[in-house]
Formats: sequence, C-alpha cells, structure tokens
Amino acid sequence: MLKTVFDPEIPVNIYDLGLIYRIELSEDNTALAVDMTLTAPNCPAADYIMEDVRQKLETIEGLKRVDVNLVFEPEWDKDMMSEEAKLELGLL
Repeated sequence: MLKTVFDPEIPVNIYDLGLIYRIELSEDNTALAVDMTLTAPNCPAADYIMEDVRQKLETIEGLKRVDVNLVFEPEWDKDMMSEEAKLELGLL
C-alpha cells in the first residue's frame, strides 16, 4: 500500500524514498503503527502525504486503527533510498 503513496514533487513512492522508518502491527492484527519522515522538515506536502498514507492503510481489511507518526530522527538523506528510487531519479 505504501508504494502507492507519492510525494507530489518527487516521482518516486515514499517507501522507496526511504521515508518509512517503522511499521508495527498489533498482536491481534487490528492496529497498525507507522513512523515516517519527510525529505525536508518544511515539506509543503506534509499534510497531504500523511493523510494519503493514513487513508490507504485504513483500506487494509481487518484494521481498526492506523496511527501515522511523523518523526525526524534519524534525519532523512538520499542514502536511505532504494536502488530503484536512485535509478529513477538519476542518482546512479
């Protein structure tokens, strides 16, 4: 699901960008907690991206609660991107 969420300014999904730091499913499989960051703390699309993450994860069957937490530790850098993302952005 997270690979369907894109930063509107970057043509790569947030998962491959390395913006997802933690995904934790509760023992009863009804609650999902996600820690994520942004490419920059002042990202103008922050609210849009976080809401898109929340809405898409809420469509997963069986989930009753989705918590999306915005974190800035560790600070994101381009080394966190997947090889596919780096290739897409011309960094390889």
